Amino acid sequence: MITKSFQDTVSTVRMVWYSLAGLVTGKFGLNDMAGPVGAASAIGEVASQGLQQSFGTAINNILYMMMIITVNLGVVNLLPFPALDGGRLVFLLVEAVRRKPVNPKYEGWVNAAGFVLLMCLMVVITFSDILRLVTGKGIGA
Repeated sequence: MITKSFQDTVSTVRMVWYSLAGLVTGKFGLNDMAGPVGAASAIGEVASQGLQQSFGTAINNILYMMMIITVNLGVVNLLPFPALDGGRLVFLLVEAVRRKPVNPKYEGWVNAAGFVLLMCLMVVITFSDILRLVTGKGIGA
């Protein structure tokens, strides 16, 4: 059971990396992304599909979706983007190479800019999720 859990986690990490590569290369677009609203909708769908078989299957589907979301958040958080933990790691690497700390003022500006970009992306994706629920098509469709 532990081996299966490890294999599923590794498989999910690979899926997230392939998805991120697809976003960068243009294979996937905005309509293929989902935020909290889209995730809640997807969890509801897999739960109802599982309930058609049994209550245990519905719980298993929900737990699997929770695992996918958790691994996805972990991988995305490690991306070298300002305001994420991966961005902090980049600053630590720069400090290690330079052997002196980055000016906190500049680090603050870079992280603030990254945070603003992340919030804008979050608003756009949430709007797309709501549009998809109402009309059946998101922004990129």
